[in-house]
Amino acid sequence: MKRIVIFASGSGSNAENLIKFFHNSDNASVIQVLTNNPHAKVLDRCKTLKVSALSFNRIAFSKSEDILNILKIAQPDLIVLAGFLWKFPEFILNAFENKVVNIHPALLPNYGGKGMYGMNVHKAVVNNKETETGITIHYVNENYDEGAIIFQAKCAVLASDSPEDVAEKIHLLEMEHFPKVVNKLLK
Repeated sequence: MKRIVIFASGSGSNAENLIKFFHNSDNASVIQVLTNNPHAKVLDRCKTLKVSALSFNRIAFSKSEDILNILKIAQPDLIVLAGFLWKFPEFILNAFENKVVNIHPALLPNYGGKGMYGMNVHKAVVNNKETETGITIHYVNENYDEGAIIFQAKCAVLASDSPEDVAEKIHLLEMEHFPKVVNKLLK
């Protein structure tokens, strides 16, 4: 059975979707969720779903080996970033080479980089009058949103769409594709 560890920073809808998708899987399961936000709703979701969850601070993540040691004990086959906003330290990436993936709410390389997440992305897409957007699932490297692309899915952006409309379309793409792509990576 393959082991998944999820990193999240916010509400945790993608984390919950992954947990539910793999709940009765013969292939993999989510064994732990880690968050940099002690008030993140993902912690409540994990409690309800009976999945181990832990919050940590920046020192534990990037200035010490605390999170690295937790990951070494967990022995994940895949580390999945689901709305996780901090840059991943190189020493963790090196310890789990080609085992860290992220989902981004745009068609990379467009609308990626520091500060480009959530509504910031959707507002930029609408303000630039894009006719399409989508999601990108990619490997994580030492730079924001620059790792090798694994999968992309697109949706139309209408002239009448607000950033909130775009967010809703992106959310539907995430819910549909993220668990399937993660599952495929683990096979």
